[in-house]
Amino acid sequence: MVDLRAEAGGERAPGSTVPPAGRYGGTGTAAQRDARTDRRLKVLGAVLGVLGLAGLAWIGAGYISSQKVSGEMIKFKVVSDRTVEVHVEVRKDVEAEGVCTLRALSADGAEVGRKDVPVAAGEDRVDTVASVRTTTRATSAELMGCEPRETEGH
Repeated sequence: MVDLRAEAGGERAPGSTVPPAGRYGGTGTAAQRDARTDRRLKVLGAVLGVLGLAGLAWIGAGYISSQKVSGEMIKFKVVSDRTVEVHVEVRKDVEAEGVCTLRALSADGAEVGRKDVPVAAGEDRVDTVASVRTTTRATSAELMGCEPRETEGH
């Protein structure tokens, strides 16, 4: 009987340890296949990285643009056992009114004072210094956040 597989060249002859050429993937050496795989993984990683950064930028831009009133605490000064002065810079639309919430903290982190500071319309950047009265001596202050204030008719 004749072994047709061995004569066809496409199949492995019985007892042979070498697979037929072209049967299990691309041609080339193992190093060439590894290089191709590495290149594909690098391209895939770069594409996913760019998409991830673009998504993060989109979300961040949406968040920032949705903030009609935002603020930043520039500095604070403990004036006495019962008062802290807080310097706040607020950025907003010219026609927007807002309110920023400040709080004073004691050495153990407990809240010892809180104040809502109104921000009037008319300017897009407002610097203000607010005095926060405290129940005991404060060691720090923080800006909790700023938000638009609803006006009548809106």
